Amino acid sequence: MNKVPLTKAGADKLEMELRELKSVRRPKVIQAIAEAREHGDLKENAEYHAAREEQGFIEGRIKDIEGKLSNAQIIDVTSMKDTGRVIFGTTVVIYDEDEDKEITYQIVGEDEANIKAGKISVSSPVAMALIGKEVDDVALVKAPSGDKEYEIVAVKYI
Repeated sequence: MNKVPLTKAGADKLEMELRELKSVRRPKVIQAIAEAREHGDLKENAEYHAAREEQGFIEGRIKDIEGKLSNAQIIDVTSMKDTGRVIFGTTVVIYDEDEDKEITYQIVGEDEANIKAGKISVSSPVAMALIGKEVDDVALVKAPSGDKEYEIVAVKYI
């Protein structure tokens, strides 16, 4: 299977979630199932069915996170030499001339992307246009609404 890029912060967040699922949520749901079984008839026991459903979700999420982490290529830009080029994990400040404003994005893995938090997927059209560029370069983004140009104002390895 191909390696999937993941920032150090993204990997840490997934590992934290995995620990929470295994050490807190899994034991709670196991206890809830045991308590529901004590109430008798399982066919009409809503608490039992809800706990079993929750257990299925937790186990599925654990497998999902373990799979992602096992195939992850963790990239920590803070430990890399700052070349001034936009690469995976860098934070980029771009200027949108059409809207006359600066926008800041961090280029992250697909699972970490959150546009409201300023994190865009490495496979997004904007990130693909920015990768490899330097300060003062212009990136042309082919978007469904038409081509957009962004001038790169800053590249930060933070």
